[in-house]
Amino acid sequence: MGLSRLAALHGVATSYSPSPDVTVSVPDDTVIAVLAALGVDAGTPADVRKCLAAAESRSRLLPPTVVVWAGEPLPPALAGLPPGSTVTVEPEPGESPGHPAARPPAPLSMRSRAAAPAGAVRLPGDGEAASVPVSGSAPPAPLPGNAAPAPAPADAAMGPAPAPDGRATASVPHAQPRGPEPDALPAWWIPPPHGVHRIHVRTPDNRRATATLVAAPPRVPQPPEGTHGFLVQLYSLLSARSWGMGDLGDLADLAVWAGRSVGSGFVQVNPLHAAVPGKPTDPSPYRPSSRRFPDPVHLHVESIPEYGHVRDRATLDDLRQDAAALSEAVLNKGALIDRDAVWELKRQALELVAQVPLTPGRRADYCDFLAEQGQALENHALWCALAEVHGPDWHTWPEALRDPRSPGTARARSELLDRVDFHCRLAWLTATQLAAAQRAAEDAGMGVGIVHDLAVGVHPAGADTWSQQQAFAHGMSVGAPPDAFNARGQDWGLPPWRPDVLAATGYAAYRGLLRGLLAHAGALRIDHVMGLFRLWWVPEGRPPTDGTYVAYDAEAMLAVLVLEAHRAGTAVVGEDLGTVAPGVREALARRGVLGTSVLWFERDWKGDGRPLAPEKWRRDCLATATTHDLPSTAARLTGDHVTLRHRLGLLTRSLEEELTADLTDTAEWLALLARLRMLPEGDGDEEAAVRAVHRFLLRTPARMTGVWLPDTVGDRRPQNLPGTWDQYPNWRLPIADPEGHPVTLEEITASPRLHALMEVLRPRKPRTAPPGERRP
Repeated sequence: MGLSRLAALHGVATSYSPSPDVTVSVPDDTVIAVLAALGVDAGTPADVRKCLAAAESRSRLLPPTVVVWAGEPLPPALAGLPPGSTVTVEPEPGESPGHPAARPPAPLSMRSRAAAPAGAVRLPGDGEAASVPVSGSAPPAPLPGNAAPAPAPADAAMGPAPAPDGRATASVPHAQPRGPEPDALPAWWIPPPHGVHRIHVRTPDNRRATATLVAAPPRVPQPPEGTHGFLVQLYSLLSARSWGMGDLGDLADLAVWAGRSVGSGFVQVNPLHAAVPGKPTDPSPYRPSSRRFPDPVHLHVESIPEYGHVRDRATLDDLRQDAAALSEAVLNKGALIDRDAVWELKRQALELVAQVPLTPGRRADYCDFLAEQGQALENHALWCALAEVHGPDWHTWPEALRDPRSPGTARARSELLDRVDFHCRLAWLTATQLAAAQRAAEDAGMGVGIVHDLAVGVHPAGADTWSQQQAFAHGMSVGAPPDAFNARGQDWGLPPWRPDVLAATGYAAYRGLLRGLLAHAGALRIDHVMGLFRLWWVPEGRPPTDGTYVAYDAEAMLAVLVLEAHRAGTAVVGEDLGTVAPGVREALARRGVLGTSVLWFERDWKGDGRPLAPEKWRRDCLATATTHDLPSTAARLTGDHVTLRHRLGLLTRSLEEELTADLTDTAEWLALLARLRMLPEGDGDEEAAVRAVHRFLLRTPARMTGVWLPDTVGDRRPQNLPGTWDQYPNWRLPIADPEGHPVTLEEITASPRLHALMEVLRPRKPRTAPPGERRP
């Protein structure tokens, strides 16, 4: 009982329910290990009693982070303050709404009609009430002292903000008014502007508390209704000019063509986070070194302004020839995409480019970037420089360098100053090309533009875990519990963030991460968005079945997300496939976060289990036929994905049983398409069936419809096959035609199959071809 209570106080589950009628107990050893990763010693019964007594004896006026939502009631942490308490709200430095690097705004002033000493104000008298609603609630699984969760009402408008004319203090009235509705704003509270602030509380008996205050709008911005776009893994999109893999130049080109030629509203790409260098580099874009900064391997080298001024043209020409050979091998000789080879060529070219002095204007832009990114960028660049010398796993570095704040690391920083600057410049160059791709998409008429992807975590040896060591639960890995699709569970090899450290630091690391990603995005996709609520932690050395759930402050995580998306003007799409706890989808929808609905999974699970009719789909989602982790539509329709898994020994039943089940599933969907008259060509036409699937998606009320770009040319190969490592070339395949022959961006955009499919989504407007391409 003591261990369970201690675990509950820290948001650690001691049981979980894989299905409504099943409850599984978590081993005590797992609970003890997870508590240890949170800094709680529960190794013996005596330790449990000691920690439990300490935790229950602690009394906090406020949790470390408090959330208020525009147009909703105050959270219990504020509404329940002792009568007569004084409250001061002041903006946190660097959180000016207009620009993150702007001068800090003046402290928020809360004034009343009552007399007050200088610098302080009294609240209205007893019985006075305000009619301006504001709201928030506390964590779903609080740490000791946090307030209990409370439901919030429907969205309403933000009340008027006061003039920032200096710090002021407000007092909590001694009696609460009875007249107003329960969700009315107390008379003493004046809504702060959207942003991250500091809140200070002093009670009549002189107890004091300070916390981070996140004041968020009620919802994230929404995309245009009925917009469609492409989903693509950028590395797989080679053009005639690529250096062995798709790059940001190819992304901008695809966006311009898609927006202007077929009326697409967005292009969604895989995470472009910085990878851990190595030979070989981990090819998965979902296990990066850093989620905060992009990877310069995506640079289109020739688009860098300084490229044209490199003096050593002969070396550049040789590098371009080598890059052309890499592309030729991938496109015509059956080679896999070799990220390491691509980076080696680009690194050499970028070393030459970095020798070209920046123009005054370019240097000013670079200096602004350095100032905006601050210490986070310097630490990332230093990690990259140290990895060049000591290898990519910081755990194996000399001990003095394992701490980013040690004197030894400071000396190394001075010794490697040129390399640190090189990696800072690469981050800047990549950011400028990300911005250029978004501008190109917008100029092409896209209502959303580039949809970037946020991975669920980072590599344990990478830059983020080195520079933010205190924020990660070392010795733990994020994964998934056993379920109907994977009886052994999953271990993704990603150390989780500590929820207690996030809260104590005002979610600074999370805020910085989102701000960097959203700076050049039209929208953001969040992989495994359920991780905002809880994550499955697996202790090191144990199987995934021995993991447990650890809760995060979902209100705070959502508030920071909504705030940063609001500032950037971007929509948010959550990948909410798989095991989803009750209430999660509703909470996300309430904040305007779209879900992800994949056709083959949308069935009437509460009824007869048959395919869900289009009008019954949810509205707030991205509807699609597949994702990077699933079979292509052509492979699904033909059963090729089953035979592939059979060849790799991944089936849990006989091939015949799997094919029968798959055929039955597909036949039910095709029958529905036929009944809805979406398949006029009849059975047996694969291309027609792919078009029918997308006709169905358009019939749903989904806000966004995504077309997997490989589907437009009949590619049968998945980009990633979960459950495999070296058995299948995950993350290394170019887009290919039905026969498996790679196709370039130019060939894709000219494909009759693609254009026939896109006419289903939006008929093409007549266009005039360039004179040289016109035919009589």
